[in-house]
Amino acid sequence: MVRVFARFRKWFLARSARPAPPSGHARPPQHNVFEAAATYVAASVEDDWDRIDEAAGWVAPDALVFGINELACRAVIALARERNEPVEAVARGLLGLPGAEPSRPI
Repeated sequence: MVRVFARFRKWFLARSARPAPPSGHARPPQHNVFEAAATYVAASVEDDWDRIDEAAGWVAPDALVFGINELACRAVIALARERNEPVEAVARGLLGLPGAEPSRPI
């Protein structure tokens, strides 16, 4: 997950330096922020830079960050429910942080 954010930061800095496209070009199809986030994250996992760039261009950078954050939250919640563990323990475990031990029945 840290790799995804590092790549996004690198892409965002490079994209902000690009000139705006001429106004006479046809507008690309509109994409949902969640479509962009899902495609971006999946492409990052697969190391597919063409799809990363494509998905990153579908929405504004701040919208993409929001979508990635929402995807991460939903994924951690789903995984916690599946494992029957507290959300914080799952999140900390995915990041390799201390305090990630699953709850034990008393």
